[in-house]
Amino acid sequence: MDNKVEIIQINISGEDKPGMTSSLTEILARYDASILDIGQANIHQSLTLGILIKTTDDKSGNIMKELLFKASELGVMIRFAPISEERYNQWVDSQGKNRYIITLLGRKVTARHIADVTRVVAQHGLNIDAIKRLTGRMPLEDEDRAAKSCIELSVRGSLTQEERNTMHEGFMNLSDTGLDVSFQRDDIYRRSRRLICFDMDSTLIETEVIDELAMRAGVGDEVKAITASAMRGEIDFRESFTQRVALLKGLDVSVMEDIAHNLPITEGLERMMTILKRVGYKTAILSGGFTYFGHYLRQKYGFDYVYANELEVENGRLTGRYVGEVVDGRRKAELLRLLCQFEGINIEQSVAVGDGANDLPMLNLAGLGIAFHAKPKVKATAQQSISTIGLDGILYFLGLKDSRIEER
Repeated sequence: MDNKVEIIQINISGEDKPGMTSSLTEILARYDASILDIGQANIHQSLTLGILIKTTDDKSGNIMKELLFKASELGVMIRFAPISEERYNQWVDSQGKNRYIITLLGRKVTARHIADVTRVVAQHGLNIDAIKRLTGRMPLEDEDRAAKSCIELSVRGSLTQEERNTMHEGFMNLSDTGLDVSFQRDDIYRRSRRLICFDMDSTLIETEVIDELAMRAGVGDEVKAITASAMRGEIDFRESFTQRVALLKGLDVSVMEDIAHNLPITEGLERMMTILKRVGYKTAILSGGFTYFGHYLRQKYGFDYVYANELEVENGRLTGRYVGEVVDGRRKAELLRLLCQFEGINIEQSVAVGDGANDLPMLNLAGLGIAFHAKPKVKATAQQSISTIGLDGILYFLGLKDSRIEER
């Protein structure tokens, strides 16, 4: 008489101890049980271990008996649940569904934030497979301005493009509550990004350099008005750039060195660059600003490429003109594509980060486009956005975990 196949789900919970998984699976091995699935989570030394096995009815009783004895010896709880072949096959079929990564990022992530995000997940019929914290353990005193918290959800299910857009819009609106939410397809490209291109002004630095130059030239108000209009997308970038540069005519070039040494660096830049270089990313500055300041940042932080605008100089003073092609929105996207070709990577492996309307072409072209503390029009159009913390928040959108990226 043939033995009947049985599928059993085993759930173990309790205080984590060294060797627990080994001793439990050793019992399964002695009875030649097939492990169909296994997963383990540990939070504050509290273990949850799930194992799905296939065995036969002549062995299942002994397996469960020995596991019960071992669980008692280890001081943990163990439960068994039979799984029908029909239910198991439904689970197998569901593996073909799309997977997504939802990243919750902010100075702190509250219960309300998690409730809001997971409610949207449930409304769209998605299942949460895993939840993990990417940032370090939160201190009880959270008054530090630079504090940050990040939680990552792995979810699966089928979504139409319209449903994905609806979820994306809902998540973007949560930034008003102090939370940034990234919603990404969990595919091969998401785990193999290789190139990150940054805007410079109001992204890597907390100012627009042309405004700084204009103040030294005594035309600050005029230039600031044109800059703000251009960043909002109200006037063409190339036209605004020509107008602003013309107003700088006669400024002594020595002013640029002084401005460079006093640039207000965006929070998280140094940490971000240190880690990106450590894990092998190529980095580029694609700026509508000026090469002098881009090269200063390159030397200080180790960027691999700099493409920006060159100011014309005669007799130690700015002429009010520029040299070469303007790096506007179209040119930024073109440079992103060329850098991908040069590095031999797929465009989906690229990341673009910026704040202004002239960054939208590269943000929309890149595999991952991030609007960083961006203008409303840019934030509404970009794939993802960060508005709550500094540049090192990008590391979490890439799936990097503090406990790993801080290792030396």
